[in-house]
Amino acid sequence: MAQTAVTPEIEFPTIPLSDLGPWATFFGLFAAIVVFFISADQGAISIPAGTMIHEWVHDARHLLGYPCH
Repeated sequence: MAQTAVTPEIEFPTIPLSDLGPWATFFGLFAAIVVFFISADQGAISIPAGTMIHEWVHDARHLLGYPCH
């Protein structure tokens, strides 16, 4: 008599798109804000005055290829 191995079926949970929408929006806006602050220069669109943000993200600017000097 041959023995057969029974493999359990794996059920993947389904997540409705309506539940993912708010999270996708939040992380999309957060990513846009991060990119803004990394790429912000001391120009007209810089939110804080001065070079504070520029100095905090100086190395990230070079890593991503933004010119700053």
